[in-house]
Amino acid sequence: MIIESHDFVLAKMTAGVTTSTICLCTVFIVLFNVYVDSQDTDAQLCQMCEGTVRQDSPVWDFCLTKGHIRGRCCFRNNTSNVDTIIGLDLANCSISHIEHLYNSSTAFIIDLSNNPISNLSDFIFQGFSHLTQLLLPSKLECPGGNASWEKVEVKNNAKICQGQTNICNQTVQMPWDCPENSFCSPYGPGFFECSCLHNFHGYKCLRQVRPPSNHPKQVGHYSFIAPVHYSLTIAG
Repeated sequence: MIIESHDFVLAKMTAGVTTSTICLCTVFIVLFNVYVDSQDTDAQLCQMCEGTVRQDSPVWDFCLTKGHIRGRCCFRNNTSNVDTIIGLDLANCSISHIEHLYNSSTAFIIDLSNNPISNLSDFIFQGFSHLTQLLLPSKLECPGGNASWEKVEVKNNAKICQGQTNICNQTVQMPWDCPENSFCSPYGPGFFECSCLHNFHGYKCLRQVRPPSNHPKQVGHYSFIAPVHYSLTIAG
């Protein structure tokens, strides 16, 4: 029979509490750093151009009832501590090149008009599934092509791309069909995503999870992301 002393048991309990405390502190630090990085990224994006959202811009009109303005961004009105960009006004900012738009994939409206931008990659807008209005310099094409938008027009020297079309509901020939046990969903102008159905996961959603009857359904985390007019790219 092994009898542990009171001091030994107390030491083990103290070590366990200390380890738990260290783990909790580590998690807190990681989450805090992610939050700070996100705030810095938002600040960088919203201050790419001097001033605030222009009062005569479509972003201003949209933000009057949907959110609040900070710099060149419109943020959603909510009670949480998470800032969500729903509008972005970078028009007339002397921007000649854009590689990415940081955390603005939640935006409904983006204005990039009146800038000396000569080329704009479609991949910049991958994941921008909420985007319903995009204003560009008049010489640029709408990302994904005109077929990816319900209406395309040139007005006041700006190319206006309005209303993303749902590629998954169209009859156009796509370079990649979603595999069995998956479903198609839009993933930005000219892009679609194939996600696994409930209880399926893995490569091409071929693996099936069989949880107990009282276990909540699971959605597979493996997905295919493909532009309609390019070769397939895969995201795991």
